[in-house]
Amino acid sequence: MGEDSRLAGVVALAQGMAAARTPRESWRAAALGACRALSGSFAALSVWERELGRLRVLVNVGDRAPDEEEFPEGEAYPVHQFPEITEFLHERWAAGGEPDAWVETASGAASGGSGYCHQRVASLRRRGRGCCVVAPLVMHGRAWGELYVARAAGAPVFDRDDADFATVLASVVAAGIAQTERLEEARRLAFTDALTGLANRRAVDMRLDEAIERHRRESAAVGLVVCDLNGLKRVNDTCGHAVGDRLLERFGSVLSLCGAMLPGALAARLGGDEFCLLAVGPPADDVVAAAGELCRRAAELELGDGVACGVACTEDAIGPVRSARRLFRLADAAQYRAKALRADRPVVAGREGPDDPVVRLADAPSREASPERRRFRGRR
Repeated sequence: MGEDSRLAGVVALAQGMAAARTPRESWRAAALGACRALSGSFAALSVWERELGRLRVLVNVGDRAPDEEEFPEGEAYPVHQFPEITEFLHERWAAGGEPDAWVETASGAASGGSGYCHQRVASLRRRGRGCCVVAPLVMHGRAWGELYVARAAGAPVFDRDDADFATVLASVVAAGIAQTERLEEARRLAFTDALTGLANRRAVDMRLDEAIERHRRESAAVGLVVCDLNGLKRVNDTCGHAVGDRLLERFGSVLSLCGAMLPGALAARLGGDEFCLLAVGPPADDVVAAAGELCRRAAELELGDGVACGVACTEDAIGPVRSARRLFRLADAAQYRAKALRADRPVVAGREGPDDPVVRLADAPSREASPERRRFRGRR
C-alpha cells in the first residue's frame, strides 16, 4: 500500500470518528476505518476492564462469524490468556518507546515480534481468517484496550509495514475516542443535575419536545408527572442546607426508583424542590400508578413532608396536546391542586369530569382570569 493510500486511510478514519455523535458510533467508525485502511475483512475494538482483568469487545465490524455480534453484550476475554496483551497492559513500553502492533497468523507464525499465541491462532482458524494485526490503544499514558484487524484465509498476510501502520491508526483511534469521551462528558454535564445526578430542566425541555412531536406524528402516549417536595424550606431553616441537600438526593433516588416502573422514563430535577418524570409509550394508568408509588415512598422519607404530585397524560380527557408547553402546564396545574388540597396521592388532569378544574386552571387565558392560578415557572 502506497504512502498516499495510507494517508488517505488515516484521514478517512479520523473524519469518520469526528462525525460520530455517540460512543457507539465512534467505536464503529474506528473499527470500520481501520479495517478499510488495512484492507482487512474484519475488525474489532476492545477495552481493558481493569477491575475485572478482562478485555471486553465493544464492536465487531466486517465479515462477522455467526457468534460475533456488532455490539456484543458479553463478549470478553481474560487477559491472562494472552501473554502479549498482558505485557502491553503491564505497560512495559512506559519507560520509553511506543507500544507497537504485532501480527498473528493461522499457521502460528507471528510477524512483528509478539510470538505464538494459541488463543488468537485458534480463533483465526475457527472463524476462517488467515491473519490478524493487533494494535494497542493508549490514552492519557495508560493502556486502554486494543484494535484488532483480520484478513480472510488466502488473503495476503500482514507484514511489518502493516503492523507499523496499525500502530499509527491506533494512535488516531485513541485520540478520537478521547475526544468522544470529552464531548460525552460535556453533554452529560449539560443535561445532568449536579446534586441528584438526575436529568435537568434542559434535558426535560428537549425530551418533551421530541415526545410531543412523536405524539403528533404517531399518536404515542406521553405522560408527565410534576411534583414539589414538601417541607424543604423547613428542613433548610431548621437543620441547615446540607441536610436539605441530603433530602433532595434521597428523594431523587426515590424518583429514579419509581421511574423504573415506566420503561424508558426520564427522571429529572427541574430546580429547587421541583422534580418530574416523563414517559413515552406506557399507558396513562401505568404513569398514574408510578406517581402513586412515588407519593407513598416520599411520605416514608425521614425528613420532609411528602410530595405534591400532578399528572398529565395525552390519553386522558385533556383535549388535544399540540405543544410541550400545554402538557407541562397541565401537569403543573395538577401538582398545584395537589398541594392546595394537601393530597397524599397524585392529582390527574382530565379525570374530574367535563369541567375538570385542572384543565380549566391550565387553560385559563391569563393569571387574572383565574385567581387560583400561579405563575408557571420556566420557559414552558
